[in-house]
Amino acid sequence: MTALPPSTSTISINLNAAVAEVCLSRPECSNALNEAMWQELRAAMRWADATPEVRVVVISGAGKHFCAGIDLAMLAGVAQAVAHADPARSREKLRRLILDLQDCLSSIEQCRKPVLAAIQGACIGGALDLVTACDMRYAAADAVFSVREVDVGMTADVGTLQRLPRLVPDGVARELAYTGRNVDAVEAAAIGLVNRVFPTHEALHAGGRQLAQSIAAKSPLAIRGTKEMLNYGRDHSLADGLNYVATWNAAMLMSADLNEAMTAAREKRAPKFLD
Repeated sequence: MTALPPSTSTISINLNAAVAEVCLSRPECSNALNEAMWQELRAAMRWADATPEVRVVVISGAGKHFCAGIDLAMLAGVAQAVAHADPARSREKLRRLILDLQDCLSSIEQCRKPVLAAIQGACIGGALDLVTACDMRYAAADAVFSVREVDVGMTADVGTLQRLPRLVPDGVARELAYTGRNVDAVEAAAIGLVNRVFPTHEALHAGGRQLAQSIAAKSPLAIRGTKEMLNYGRDHSLADGLNYVATWNAAMLMSADLNEAMTAAREKRAPKFLD
């Protein structure tokens, strides 16, 4: 029996044909990330990771914009939230708050299932932190990306400065972080920030869903292993990565999925894998 998704008020979660659609659902404020949305996004990703019936996740935003970044009311309330008579303890509370927000977005990367981002309209500040944690990014033609933190006098601190240089050339990442300028969908594709641009919102969501379903049809065990190896290889040496994949396949290669793939090929039919 499929575990029910967590109860949420700022995002919607739907599971259809092994694809979990996680939609940021505060369109009246351009899906700005308020405190509840940060926490609910992490809960959604942990549910997706733990639920065998989920093979792929698609994160999208309701309405005109994907996400306008951190909710300004939440940002304005940080000083009060970390207030303490002792300045050192106040700064410790702030550090713990930042680490918790980092963890909310790192839950996307830590999810064993591939996570796709379908982006339309604004993808600004904290939203860029969010999508850089995803495996792949797809955009509508009207998408606009910006590392906006510098314009409010702060250093981006929940993932963009660490992940963006791994997606685009280092000099480009630095230019975007230093200037806060807008990047349209065409440029985002040219620099490698997004995989593909779709002409409309409808085409974006249809295309993202189709891609997610094609991944969901593959061996779930092989897909999970592939994500693990890609993430590990990114953060370790070539030799370490080769050693780890050898160990992984020593344990996981001889599987029911391998037998089913070979049987299906002999029988000229589509394979049917266990979750």
